[in-house]
Amino acid sequence: MILPSSLKKLIDSFERLPGIGPKTAQRLTFYLLHVPQEQLDQFADSVENLKKKTKTCSLCFNVSETDPCPICTNRSRDQTKICVVEQPLDIMAIEKAGFYKGLYHVLHGVIDPLNNIGPEELHIYDLPPRLKNGIISEIIIATNPTMEGEATSMFITKLIRQPSTINHQSLTITRIGRGLPTGADLEYADEITLTKAFEGRKEY
Repeated sequence: MILPSSLKKLIDSFERLPGIGPKTAQRLTFYLLHVPQEQLDQFADSVENLKKKTKTCSLCFNVSETDPCPICTNRSRDQTKICVVEQPLDIMAIEKAGFYKGLYHVLHGVIDPLNNIGPEELHIYDLPPRLKNGIISEIIIATNPTMEGEATSMFITKLIRQPSTINHQSLTITRIGRGLPTGADLEYADEITLTKAFEGRKEY
């Protein structure tokens, strides 16, 4: 079957997305073909404005419409705690659970030598400067319980404990504990599992 070029281009575009195979890409494309034009225009507008109308927070590196983001500018949140996560989606999962009221720091990935991702490619070195005001009393490392997540957690802990990090002696570094099985992703955990993981965090 020879497909029109417009369909072929959209199928190819969907296939480039993570977790989308050829069959799923084809189904999505043909589904959109039958969607009313008004909805299709809204969909296209959302995609077009995805990067135009979003910013990366210069403090925590979360994705937001403003810089700094609403979480960083919310003075009612606990200013003494920073939770370190891999991705903005992890913040969404934690916020949905509703138990954590502190600040965040988004790495945008993990240390993964096999894929040539080192600490320089992440926002790891942006964390120590946030500790210099002496206000932060606890760093909660909430990277995923994978090999890469654990390696990243250990690197961050070692970095923070260096003598050059101001006020590091007064910091407690904790790692989320029970509740999350090894290899699980934070963004897919339910509220109860996340709550237990945070309650069971242990000092590093």
